Amino acid sequence: MSARTRYDYLASDRSQFLEEARQASELTLPYLIRGHEEYTMGMKQLKTPYQSVGAKGCVTLASKLMLALLPVQTSFFKLQLDESQLGEDFGPQIKSELDLSFAKIERIILESIAASDDRVAVHQALLHLVVCGNAMIFMSKDGLKVYPLNRYVVDRDGNGQVVEIVTKERISKQILKQQLPQDFFSDTKSVSEGGSYDDDMDVYTHVKRDNNRFIWHQEVSDKVIKGSQGKSPLATTPWIPLMFNKVDGESYGRGRVGQFIGDLKSLEGLSQALVEGSAAAAKVVFTVSPSSTTKPSTLAAAGNGAIIQGRPDDVGVVQVGKTADFRTAFEMTQVLERRLSEAFLILSVRQSERTTAEEVRMTQMELEQQLGGLFSLLTVDFLVPYLNRKLSEAQRKGEIPRIPKNIVKPTIVAGVNALGRGQDRESLGSFLTTLAQTIGPNSIAQFINTDEVIKRLAAAQGIDVLNLVRSMEEVRGEQQQAMQQQMQLEQQKLQVDAMKTPMMDPSKNPQAAEAQQQEQQEPQTQIRPEQNLPT
Repeated sequence: MSARTRYDYLASDRSQFLEEARQASELTLPYLIRGHEEYTMGMKQLKTPYQSVGAKGCVTLASKLMLALLPVQTSFFKLQLDESQLGEDFGPQIKSELDLSFAKIERIILESIAASDDRVAVHQALLHLVVCGNAMIFMSKDGLKVYPLNRYVVDRDGNGQVVEIVTKERISKQILKQQLPQDFFSDTKSVSEGGSYDDDMDVYTHVKRDNNRFIWHQEVSDKVIKGSQGKSPLATTPWIPLMFNKVDGESYGRGRVGQFIGDLKSLEGLSQALVEGSAAAAKVVFTVSPSSTTKPSTLAAAGNGAIIQGRPDDVGVVQVGKTADFRTAFEMTQVLERRLSEAFLILSVRQSERTTAEEVRMTQMELEQQLGGLFSLLTVDFLVPYLNRKLSEAQRKGEIPRIPKNIVKPTIVAGVNALGRGQDRESLGSFLTTLAQTIGPNSIAQFINTDEVIKRLAAAQGIDVLNLVRSMEEVRGEQQQAMQQQMQLEQQKLQVDAMKTPMMDPSKNPQAAEAQQQEQQEPQTQIRPEQNLPT
């Protein structure tokens, strides 16, 4: 069965979710989901909503999810040793050194993420999740690519595991001719099915699960493109289909906008009525009595401050007597905006110019409270395969050393604890503070291994301590050398003080004078007794 046939077959299950996604997109961000009119020349103009609360709410919620998932200045993961697999050879010193090495690997991965445009693609995917409830990310060698719901279909089993994915893309025929053999288009139609231009063709990518791996290939006009085949293990697959709200038995999710679609529709209708009614009320129209001597033409041609003949009672102004109705509608819009602002977390505005670990933690707690654990689910569904793919690609390129899977495991703590080693730093600092307050400040120097504390803080901060922090052996050696120098100085000082006493003064003590003379008369070198023996 061809990929196009599977796409058309699975699209029937997607139709309901796609229609709901389009309605949600029209009320918030109309450009996210569009119909089939994007294939035609006469592309339909997007309808602009009368209110901007939906768009602001979606962007705000997506930004907060982005801050919580991929924080800028804090690691979202950490590498840990599986202590159950460790032997007796791994002592505390070796574990500390490995922890520093893990921190270096984490820093390399975070730097690669910062240097790429992954955050831009992830933010776009989060917008689709908030509005449409579905999005798919493909991690290619060139970066991340986001597929909207109208560009892919997915099939899941009863446990929610992905079984099959089919994507549909529109690619220029001229580009395909440059990448495909010359005889590939010999028996194909000039216009592909579903299209209207000779220059564009539908390219399908068929992804299937095969035991513990994913395999895929691409097709054009039901013909497999040579060299398009690929495969990957399940843990490091580049295909990541995401859902916002999961419902058991459904292959697609539901977005945040769908949960509040009623408030958005009500706000849209009231906003439209207020805008149109205000425009009608703002229009100034004069009426002139039919029996009046004042002519309408004279009144229309009169300038500001002009003097004309007529009676003021014959001229009136048309007024819209809907002030009370406008007030009622406006008050209702305020109620709806307040509810939507709470639903999309618009009310809590950032006050700091720099993102800190505490701000990330507060944002994650807020997401957990408002979304009811959906944020934790999203961290597992997205961050785990994303991190596994990043580590696999970095190892393949030689950017990081090979990580033994049976000993080292990457860990992402979901929810409010997804702060990586930043949480370790805060926990260690809190422990030391509590210890000093409970037992006393001297207890830290008495019971705590300073070398180990320095290594753990450096690992938590992601700092390379090579040639930066001195070892305990170097510190002890310098301390011993300083103590020896201090003892020598004290001995010299005692000798000088002793020479200043009256007993050691030759002018006052004759015995001291004689001893000094004997010392001056003694030869500098002494002859050993063996040297006086006859030969």
